[in-house]
Amino acid sequence: MESQNLTLGQYFLNAADQYGDEDVLIFPNHRHTYESLQIAAISRGCSFSASGVGPGDHVGLLMANCPEFIECLLGLQLLGAVAVPMNARYKAQELAYVLDNADIKWVVTHDLVSEYANFGDLLLEAVTAKAPERLEGLVMLGNPREGFVGQSEFEALAESVPQAEMLAAHSEISVMSPAIMMYTSGTTAHPKGCPLHHEMLVQNGINMNRSRYFLSKADRFWAPLPMFHMASILPLMCCIDAGAAMLSMTHVDSGLSLEMMERERATVAFPSFPTVTAALIAHPDFRTRDLSSIRRLNNVAPPDVLRQFQEAFPQAVQTGAYGLTEAGGVIAFNHPDEPLETRLTTCGQPMPGLEAKVVNPETGAGCAPGEKGEILLRGYAIFKGYYKSPDKNAEAFEEGWFKTGDLCAMTSNGEIEFHGRIKDMLKVGGENVAAIEIESLLSQHPGVKMAQIIGVPDARLQEVACAYIECHVGHDLTAVELIEFCQGKIASFKIPRHVRFVTDWPMSATKIQKFVLRQWFESEDQSLASGNTG
Repeated sequence: MESQNLTLGQYFLNAADQYGDEDVLIFPNHRHTYESLQIAAISRGCSFSASGVGPGDHVGLLMANCPEFIECLLGLQLLGAVAVPMNARYKAQELAYVLDNADIKWVVTHDLVSEYANFGDLLLEAVTAKAPERLEGLVMLGNPREGFVGQSEFEALAESVPQAEMLAAHSEISVMSPAIMMYTSGTTAHPKGCPLHHEMLVQNGINMNRSRYFLSKADRFWAPLPMFHMASILPLMCCIDAGAAMLSMTHVDSGLSLEMMERERATVAFPSFPTVTAALIAHPDFRTRDLSSIRRLNNVAPPDVLRQFQEAFPQAVQTGAYGLTEAGGVIAFNHPDEPLETRLTTCGQPMPGLEAKVVNPETGAGCAPGEKGEILLRGYAIFKGYYKSPDKNAEAFEEGWFKTGDLCAMTSNGEIEFHGRIKDMLKVGGENVAAIEIESLLSQHPGVKMAQIIGVPDARLQEVACAYIECHVGHDLTAVELIEFCQGKIASFKIPRHVRFVTDWPMSATKIQKFVLRQWFESEDQSLASGNTG
């Protein structure tokens, strides 16, 4: 399959022609071949077209993982529209912001009450709170509900649009046009829209397969992470290049995952985040399931944790990665032939067609091998800028290089070492969280004078939020009270797990020194660990 000048829609159509009756998407209770997924995607595209969606229009997808999510995503690509996957953990006010900011024309959801929310209730609450300017309608798959176009009505619309007419619209789309818009938290209170163009997604899938994973149509790629995240979309692109199949499920379930991997003879496991892998290993079925077919395991974690995972899967090659949404998910993977120690301590080299350099974040001077600084990226996989954010884009790019805000080093061989974030960001269980978003919410409490958020280590989620709070005079707040204040207003993973109260702040000339707050927490943590209560 040639990669040049392919939209995501054409990339999939080419694969469907080549691999027709091979499996492409496997759920516990549903299987799609390339042919059946093609039929379903074309039908979805026709339904969208009949609903007034055209090339370049934005359509929101708010669902737990399901075959319909991928059907709709690919159907939108065939039509030339832009899919906007929305975080299933959003609360109403977060969702309302994205619906409006993304200029969403239609939203597709389903009646499944997920582990996160009742999506129907959530959408109605969001559109009631703030009516999005361009929103024309909501589609409910599953049981019908007032306020939504029902599934049977939506699917019947497909009959009114000739398939050839719908597919013709997609043929006019440039490979540099947006295909998907992902929202990622940044250093502002609201998430930022990242339009990801066709070339980025297609080429990343091709490079991932042909330069790092080397799949064949016989491979079974377990990638159970949310489909609103690139950690699920990118593996699908990789599978499509090889004619392989991706294994998924509604929500990550360790017992079900182990059963699926054994039954389907999974060859690649892509848990990516330590919480998912650790839960697998801790499950009582782990030692009794035959997982000998797994030859490749992808995780991002500190070296000691990766060693534990490698020991648990001795037959598999443990590799890591470095990436971000703005670069289509991942820009660097370890090569499986690299020595184990290299694979445990670095994220590998950038994939073909991508460049990285590390510079001093203050001076811009290049850093020597092993020296920490900000990593900058350029190449086909870098997005062109945040949606409707000219000020942020001016800050994010410098002479063609994207400034990631990540603290990294590069070895003399060009492997990337990740050392954290320069930007004021947290990474909670794999989810990006902007400190300012939590700070803004806490500041709305009438008793809070000042709130500052730092990330602190967590055994399960790797990092969680810790809130430092200065109260107004006369207010005697408790940690429980503040945590309860956050509940229902922001996603649960963003809510602080620790609360500390202060009367004086560590200050530079003009700013609160968050690194001192981190030192305070570390000192407190060490005192508790040593039994020193002061």
